[in-house]
Amino acid sequence: MIPVMVPKSGHKVFSFFEEKTISASDYRVNNAIRNKEVRLIGPDGENVGVVSLEKANEIAQNADLDLVEVAPNADPPVCRVMDFGKFLYERTKKEREARKAQTKIEIKEIRLRPKTNEHHRGFKTRDARRWLENGMKVKVTIRFRGREISYPEIALEDLKEIAAELEDVGSVEQMPNMEGRVMTMMLGPVKEVKKK
Repeated sequence: MIPVMVPKSGHKVFSFFEEKTISASDYRVNNAIRNKEVRLIGPDGENVGVVSLEKANEIAQNADLDLVEVAPNADPPVCRVMDFGKFLYERTKKEREARKAQTKIEIKEIRLRPKTNEHHRGFKTRDARRWLENGMKVKVTIRFRGREISYPEIALEDLKEIAAELEDVGSVEQMPNMEGRVMTMMLGPVKEVKKK
């Protein structure tokens, strides 16, 4: 059993077997720091200088904060006196805001067979149109079974027809290509031209 390390301020650092939303194991805290000397940044952000680990732990305990190793590769490693729980919270908040700022592009897939009739393909194409209009990418997959693999030109023709049918809302980002018994093509939404 691996012990769970608890910093002085009462905030829990995650063990190896717990689900990690933030990798707290990136930082050594308090007693997990192994170097004899560290370059210390005090609780108010001032540079204390190179001190022994015992002295650094003492300063952190007097301030009722944690000693956190922020630059382990430096010589000697840089440690900072701070509230580790608050630090993790702030970092999570920044990561969450960064994720919100990212644009997520969803990829939807329509699956067909070389023998798919036009009526059924119409339903799939209508779904693809709706997804492309909503800004999603669409992967068109045609799976071959048995001897169907001998006639890839049928599937290629189907993919060309689908691309032509959806050219007003989507453009071909990846041309049809064969991987094993599957032929795929990727369609992306057409960038709308902003009107002045």
